[in-house]
Amino acid sequence: MLPFRSPALAVAWFVLTLPAIGADPLVLPPPHDPVQILDDLRAFFRKSANPDGSFRPGIDPDYEGMSDSAYSDLAPTAYAVILHKTFGWPLPDEEKTREFLLCRQAPDGAFFNVRGTVDPRSAAGRAYNTTMALMALRALGTKPKYDPLPVFDVVLGADYKTLPPYMTSFFPLAHLAAGKEIPAAADEKVRALLVQDDDGYVHGHIAATFHAVHYYRLTGRTTPKADAIVKRTLKDQKADGSWLLNPPARDRHATFDAVFTLRQLGGDRADARKAIERAGAWALTCRNPDGGFGHFPGSPSDADACYFQAGTLVMSGVLASPDPLPPDAHLLGWGHLFEVPRAERSLGNRSGAGW
Repeated sequence: MLPFRSPALAVAWFVLTLPAIGADPLVLPPPHDPVQILDDLRAFFRKSANPDGSFRPGIDPDYEGMSDSAYSDLAPTAYAVILHKTFGWPLPDEEKTREFLLCRQAPDGAFFNVRGTVDPRSAAGRAYNTTMALMALRALGTKPKYDPLPVFDVVLGADYKTLPPYMTSFFPLAHLAAGKEIPAAADEKVRALLVQDDDGYVHGHIAATFHAVHYYRLTGRTTPKADAIVKRTLKDQKADGSWLLNPPARDRHATFDAVFTLRQLGGDRADARKAIERAGAWALTCRNPDGGFGHFPGSPSDADACYFQAGTLVMSGVLASPDPLPPDAHLLGWGHLFEVPRAERSLGNRSGAGW
């Protein structure tokens, strides 16, 4: 797997000259201190914390967020929990954060958003909110008040094929976060949606492809057409190190998605490692003076972006993860701490020790 660099090595790495590819100009960040990056990021979350234990999308109370942060007001809190547990930081008020998450669960097991663009009663809203809350509660070592898994039975019993293609890995992640394997019937239904093109991609986009790779890793399977996926992912990387190929609304998480994919499927390849390092350099260009990260250079700091950019920096080795890793590290977020497979093998039970 890619080794996590010490702060001194990480700083030294940034003075290297990265090769330009294609016609786009290569953007190189100046040297950065990883310790300062983490201190500033933690300060960003302190400033965006609410008295009730939740977190806002940004420091400005009027900022409504982008991407996940705009989709559901559970997202900023979930990502704040994930990053605090990743780096071993205490939350400003962990007990209130726990209470906030628990109070957002309905008796039918579903978690719900109060603000955000998703309808909390929709299949997508119920699946999204419940997965995010379970992820955060698992990180906090807290069991939900009600059994959440019937939510996914209902979703898969309805017109689940209309769900966004990026939601496939939500199903095994939610089950594992609840201490269970995804049931065989549900697994069969979701895997039937992971239809790949000849180049290995799903729906021609890195986001859907990432969730397919994430799905196979969570369920302990070898990803089909892995070499083809790596080839396409490497080809699609831009000269600046990112995978921003489409309008920003489509590609806000694309660089994280690509780095996870390359790390899991091609982590032992020199070209994949180089691409991941270049992605880490790009992620640093998204850092803002307030200590947070935007989804792309010049974008406002956002809790969602902070997770995905920090996750990219961890996977690229720019930021060191804790040693030892936190419990059930593979269930924190979207896989930034997921182990890299040494060889094609069955991973066995991924559910951890339960609650």
